[in-house]
Amino acid sequence: MNDQLIRAISGETNVRALACLTTYTTRTACDRHQTRPTASVALSRALTGGVLLGALLKGRERVALKFEGNGPLRKIVVEADALCRVHGYVGDPGVDLPLADGQFDIASALGRAGLLTVTKDLLLKEPYRGVVNLVSSEIGEDLAYYLTESEQIPSAVGLTAIPDALGRPIVAGGFLIQALPGASENILDLITGRIRDLPPLGRLFLSGITPKELLDRIFSDIAYEVLGHQEVRFQCACSRDRIERALITLGQKETEELAGREDRTVITCEFCREAYEFTPEQLRRLISERH
Repeated sequence: MNDQLIRAISGETNVRALACLTTYTTRTACDRHQTRPTASVALSRALTGGVLLGALLKGRERVALKFEGNGPLRKIVVEADALCRVHGYVGDPGVDLPLADGQFDIASALGRAGLLTVTKDLLLKEPYRGVVNLVSSEIGEDLAYYLTESEQIPSAVGLTAIPDALGRPIVAGGFLIQALPGASENILDLITGRIRDLPPLGRLFLSGITPKELLDRIFSDIAYEVLGHQEVRFQCACSRDRIERALITLGQKETEELAGREDRTVITCEFCREAYEFTPEQLRRLISERH
């Protein structure tokens, strides 16, 4: 099954829900960045969280997540859009820590002190930006805290990723449940209890459960309506044209220094590791175009 996201709403309880499978999307990202297992789990969780938050947007709107901590991973940066296209990277893809109580120690990898910055491009004059402290550095809990505290929307976020010994995700996915205005406290408590009683999310996805079946388990006898499905995929916004435009914006001295080298200049995208080569002649052409 291809990676996919499902959108749903329970009209009688005023609860919105999203669930997604992101195995191949996160595997693509981890392959490109050659992440070790702990870094793979952290990146996969953040990518899945980006997909969920991006799916709340519309049209050409975009969201960027930046987790910054004092651990060896240093940071995680993710960008996603309303069409469930996502890309991202970690500060140090080689981080791999011992398990803590049988679990990947993402909190120690990212660091227990730091910030989560969420930037939304809503196609307005200025982007919206919200910043909160990391509360657990477990990614999902930090995103739920941001949505509840900064955007004032009570939310529950569950994220999972299980890598193989080399760090390639064999399964990844997650869910986002949000209380809309008028939601009943009793219903919210009921749903929260069901989420708490779920088996480990990774085990559920490994068993073959679909995003729809996951929502069935969370809502159970609470009626809800599926609003639609969306394919999830890894896609970077970089291109040779964009790299050329970035080179043109460099200072003339810096560009001329690059053009003066005998070897080709290689510029690698942080988000997808795609490499773009420029000969000295091509760089000189860009300099002339700037003038």
